[in-house]
Amino acid sequence: MGEAERFARLMRELKERAGLSYGALARRLHTSTSTLHRYCNGEAVPTEFAVVDRFARACGATRPEAVDLHRAWLLADARRRSLTNPRLTPGRAPEPVPEAERKPERGRGLEPASVGEQGSDSEPVRGAGPGLSVRWYRSRRAVVVAVAGVAAAGVAVVGLTAAGAGRGRGTAASPAAASAAPNPGPSPARTSPPSAGPTPSPASTSPSDPGSKPAPSATAPLRAAVRSHVWAAGCDHAYLARQGPADVPPPPVEADAPVWASAQRAVHAGTQIVEVTLHGAGPGAQAVVLEDLEVRVAARRTPPAWNVYQMSQGCGGALTPAGFAVNLDAPRPLARPVAGKDTGDALPAPAFPLRVSAAEPVVLRVEATTTGCDCDWSLDLRWSAPTGSGTLRLDDNGRPWRTSAAPNRPVYGFAHEQGRWSR
Repeated sequence: MGEAERFARLMRELKERAGLSYGALARRLHTSTSTLHRYCNGEAVPTEFAVVDRFARACGATRPEAVDLHRAWLLADARRRSLTNPRLTPGRAPEPVPEAERKPERGRGLEPASVGEQGSDSEPVRGAGPGLSVRWYRSRRAVVVAVAGVAAAGVAVVGLTAAGAGRGRGTAASPAAASAAPNPGPSPARTSPPSAGPTPSPASTSPSDPGSKPAPSATAPLRAAVRSHVWAAGCDHAYLARQGPADVPPPPVEADAPVWASAQRAVHAGTQIVEVTLHGAGPGAQAVVLEDLEVRVAARRTPPAWNVYQMSQGCGGALTPAGFAVNLDAPRPLARPVAGKDTGDALPAPAFPLRVSAAEPVVLRVEATTTGCDCDWSLDLRWSAPTGSGTLRLDDNGRPWRTSAAPNRPVYGFAHEQGRWSR
């Protein structure tokens, strides 16, 4: 039995014992019913530890059962990563690193390791495939150990630094951020090839958004995991790419979208959904109050004349999560609360202030849309706690997200029976 199949079997057993429907569980996991089906059938593996942790809690898993589920997820996630990263291919020894290119050894704490570092250690991970590095497993192994404590959910995410500390702003990152697609492509007016992460020049900064950096503040007692390639109902999404259909590979599953989009230097077309899972991480697990969410548009450009590639020919689900809607075309975009529904039942719109602690996580779902610009944007989250208050910058690991309109562009869908993209 493969890693994904074993993880799926454990999920099915917990679900059946709990007697919960897919719709009820999907609502608690903040995902779609169709995506949860794929998890339980072994067709996909969650990219975030928080999803696995919420599933175990919702099903009433015992501590040993939760540890077994988390261990199975680690192995399944490792296998998924090895299939999308050639340096982690099973059965292949790690590529040697020239002496001149080796980086000095970092500390043995829970550091976020980049994709390049995952394949640079020579000692393989025991039981997780010969291509995995010791440093990567050291971080992930701590997740399994931490399940026995109340701070389990906080270990699986990367801590944020408040705005004004270090580089002057906080940046949200997740374990998937190392392989996530950076914001690709520069302004169409430039002659250089598309860049993996444009840094807007002062001339491209939106004049309607003068305060693009949050004010200095205290260290944020929060941990966050950010997903910026979230598909509606787990299957409905579209990307803009410069290449023609003959040069674009088949669409991936949602979990592999960051790697696929990065390889194509693709841009979110028309809509981008971002999910931020927040946990309290202050002294004594103190509660933190989330006060407001502000939208920052760093640049607006003319949409590129690229092709649109739809990830699905049509899908839908019974669950429409509540969240925040952002119109990037507005002079000063706002994050507006929007209600959702679950098989006809209304889900209330989120409303600030929100309380976050280590035992009470909060998921912020933001859906940004545009019909007229190629936009670079980020979010500022204002918070307060007994130790102080401040603002966290949420973005793509230090760079803004990029969402572009696609007016009158060719739209392609993938014909699986023919094995090619077609209009």
